[in-house]
Amino acid sequence: MSLSHLTRRRTLTTPTLLTPLLTRHLSTSDSLTIETSVPFTSHNIDPPSRSVTTTASELLSFFRTMALMRRAEIAADSLYKAKLIRGFCHLYDGQEAVAVGMESAITRSDSIITAYRDHCIFLARGGTLLETFAELMGRRGGCSRGKGGSMHFYRKEGGFYGGHGIVGAQVPLGCGIAFAQKYLKEESVTFALYGDGAANQGQLFEALNMAALWDLPAILVCENNHYGMGTAEWRAAKSPAYYKRGDYVPGLKVDGMDVLAVKQASKFAKEHVLKNGPIILEMDTYRYHGHSMSDPGSTYRTRDEISGIRQERDPVERVRKLILAHDLATEKELKDVEKEVRKEVDDAIAQAKESPLPDTSELFTNIYVKGLGTEAFGADRKELRAVLP
Repeated sequence: MSLSHLTRRRTLTTPTLLTPLLTRHLSTSDSLTIETSVPFTSHNIDPPSRSVTTTASELLSFFRTMALMRRAEIAADSLYKAKLIRGFCHLYDGQEAVAVGMESAITRSDSIITAYRDHCIFLARGGTLLETFAELMGRRGGCSRGKGGSMHFYRKEGGFYGGHGIVGAQVPLGCGIAFAQKYLKEESVTFALYGDGAANQGQLFEALNMAALWDLPAILVCENNHYGMGTAEWRAAKSPAYYKRGDYVPGLKVDGMDVLAVKQASKFAKEHVLKNGPIILEMDTYRYHGHSMSDPGSTYRTRDEISGIRQERDPVERVRKLILAHDLATEKELKDVEKEVRKEVDDAIAQAKESPLPDTSELFTNIYVKGLGTEAFGADRKELRAVLP
């Protein structure tokens, strides 16, 4: 994602602090070559190079976007505890590098579909903070008009197809999108994201089999944060090497806490599937919060484990260190960016609170295809009970 693109799609405030940083330190077109934190591990395929080309513009935009996502999820935590967000709520803090790195390697003609940990994927696909918080609070200004809530974000114009609450169900749907892309000769691909907890689902293997038979441009992305709800991966999976699970389908294990590694792997995967059919990417990542807001996240893992990951592998801090190491900004300038992000999130929340609740008539919309099923009868079909709008 270029800096200019990020600037265009922000509707609440403009990231004005980044422009002088780029002007003063390094031309936006000057490239840097950085090696990934750890090597890629591959299955039935030669891995991509560890050397990743980036720019000052890209690194600074990575920092800002991930800082914004982190702040948004922390704010969502507070809103949930204040009972302004109701129902289920699954937070993404810790996993931001997957969303941002993946987006940097593709275009909006490519599609993404995911499970219920979807807020940051929506933002990466061009969604606004106002739409995010309005949807979380069930307001009319939300991306799904306040009817989807945390688990059902959607942005068709951004190639984002949700936001799905049924474990693993998004993978066959993602393969269906990939089928349409190939049928229509669009030269685009679909990323179908799922967690390690969903990796044992039968429907995943059925969909993968069809995708391989038809050489569909489907990239199955296992976001392995190592805990499916409250169950460690080793307790649920005999073989937790998820990138090998495709057997006849190649796979790649990626450091999902390294945004540049995710970018490199996603670019590699897109090129592969357009020529050869599906691939599996296992993103080795970590969630700081519990599985959902109802899970404290500390009963099945130690606080030392969580703090150790924060200190050694945090994706935002990794980019901060890269920026400082290459003298692209000072520590104070990055702190100023974080302050700007905090204000942007606060402003979005204030606006979202002003958005009205959906009208009660919305209970009956978006259920049937327009013109079909609009009349509701009693059991004997003699009494017309209601006419749906």
